[in-house]
Amino acid sequence: MAASILIVDDDAVARRLVENMVQKCGYDTIVVESGDAAIAALTAPDAPAIDGVILDLVMPGLDGMGVLAKIREAGLSVPVIVQTAHGGIDNVISAMRAGAADFVVKPVGMERLQVSLRNALNTSALKGELQRIRHSREGRLTFSDIITRAEAMAPVMRAAQKAANSSIPVLIEGESGVGKEMFARAIHGSGERKAKPFVAVNCGAIPDNLVESILFGHEKGAFTGATERHTGKFVEAHGGTLFLDEVSELPLTAQVKLLRALQEGAVEAVGGRKPVKVDVRIVSATNRKLLERVKQGHFREDLFYRLHVLPLTIPSLRARREDIPHLLRHFLARFAAEENRSITGISGEAVAHLAQLDWPGNIRQLENAVYRAVVMSDGDQLGLADFPLLTAQPHPATEIPTAPLMLEPIAAPSLVSGSDIPIAPLPLAGSLSMLTPTGDVRPLEDMENEIIRFAISHYRGQMSEVARRLKIGRSTLYRKLDEAGVPGHGGKSGEETH
Repeated sequence: MAASILIVDDDAVARRLVENMVQKCGYDTIVVESGDAAIAALTAPDAPAIDGVILDLVMPGLDGMGVLAKIREAGLSVPVIVQTAHGGIDNVISAMRAGAADFVVKPVGMERLQVSLRNALNTSALKGELQRIRHSREGRLTFSDIITRAEAMAPVMRAAQKAANSSIPVLIEGESGVGKEMFARAIHGSGERKAKPFVAVNCGAIPDNLVESILFGHEKGAFTGATERHTGKFVEAHGGTLFLDEVSELPLTAQVKLLRALQEGAVEAVGGRKPVKVDVRIVSATNRKLLERVKQGHFREDLFYRLHVLPLTIPSLRARREDIPHLLRHFLARFAAEENRSITGISGEAVAHLAQLDWPGNIRQLENAVYRAVVMSDGDQLGLADFPLLTAQPHPATEIPTAPLMLEPIAAPSLVSGSDIPIAPLPLAGSLSMLTPTGDVRPLEDMENEIIRFAISHYRGQMSEVARRLKIGRSTLYRKLDEAGVPGHGGKSGEETH
C-alpha cells in the first residue's frame, strides 16, 4: 500500500498536473478543490488515512493559511507542502510558521516535488517514531501510535478501543513479535487509568520459586534471601494496569493465588499476615492458544475464564502484508537517525521481496532486519543485498508471475514507490513472442494476459496505475485477471497489493 497524498487546489489544471506527478512518484492521491473539503477529508471518522498534503495557499473561501490553522487546531501531525504562485518570502515565512513542512513554487517540477515529498514523509516518520517511543515510556501510548492500515487489523482495533473505556479483563493472543505489549499499552493509555502506573511482568522469565514474591510481594525474612520487604507488582500497579505477558507460563501454584487475587481484589504477600486491597486492571497476553493449555492440564480452567473475558487476537505480519511498507518507512527513519546514517530509502526490488516474506518473527523480526541493514549498508539506499539473511527465502506461491517478455521496451519511471520510501523499478523489459513453438500465431488472449501480468509486476501491484497505463477500467482489469485465473486477485479485494 502506497502512501496517500491529499492534493488541495481550486485550479483544475493545476490539480491534474500535480496529481499526475505525485502518481508517477508512486503515491496514491486524493484530490479536493477547496479548503473545506480538505479539512473534511482529514478529519472525517471514516476517511482514508492521509500521509501528506500538497496545499495551494491562494483559494476562495478557506485558503491555505486557514487550512493550516485548522490542521493545527485539530492536533493533526500530517506533513503539509504548500504551493505558492508567486514565491513571496512573506507568504512562505507565514506558512512555515503555521506548520508547513516545505514549500514549492508553481509550476513545480517533477524532481523538486519528488524530493520535497520524500523529505516531508521521512521527517514525519521519524517524528512519529520518536513520539511513539516517548509515549510508551510515559505510559501515554494510544491506538494512533500503532502503525497499521490493514483491513485484518480493523476489527481488533475497534474491539481494543471499546475495551479501553472500561476495566474489563483483556486477553491478547498472537504470535511472538506481533505487538501484544504495544496493544496493552494502548489500551492503558486510552482509558481512564492512563495517569496511573502501567506495570509489565513477563511471567515466562520469572523463576518458579520467585513468581509469588514478584507478583504479590514478600515480607522481610519470609524466606532465605528476603533481606528487605518487597511490595510486589500488584501493589505497584494499584490504580493502573497490570500486564501479564506470557501468562500461560505461570506455574499452577501461582495460578491458584492469582485467581484468588482477582476474585477478592486483594493480595497477600509471602510471609504476610493480612491481605492488601488492590485496584488493578488486568491485561494478559500469550503466544499460545490458552484454551489448548487448559485442555492439556497446564492452565486452570477457572483462571482461564477470569482472564478470557474479552479476547483479542492480533494477526501475524504475513496476514497484514500491506502494513510492511509503512513499517519499513518508520523503522528506517528511526534507525537511520539513531545511527547517524544518511540513508534515503529502500529499493523497489527490496520492498517487493520483503513484502512477500512470511516473517515468522513478525514485526520484531522486520524491525531487527532493518536495523541490521542500516548498520551494515555502505550506500545511501538499502537494496536486496543489505538483507542477506532474508533474500534466500522464496516468495509465496500466490505471487503474480513475472512476465519475462514484453512487446517493446518500456521507459522506467524515475521513481516508483510502494510507500513513501523511494523505490526503484525492476529492470524488466523485452519483446513479446508472437508465435507458438509450432510456428503458429499465438492467441490474442494469451498475449493480452502476458502483457497484463508484466504490467502488474512492473508497477509493483499498483492496480490503479496498471489500469491507467493499459488504458482500461480497473473493473475490466480485475475481470480479465479473474478470467485468466491469476492467483491472489479475487476482484477488488486484492486492490493495490503492494
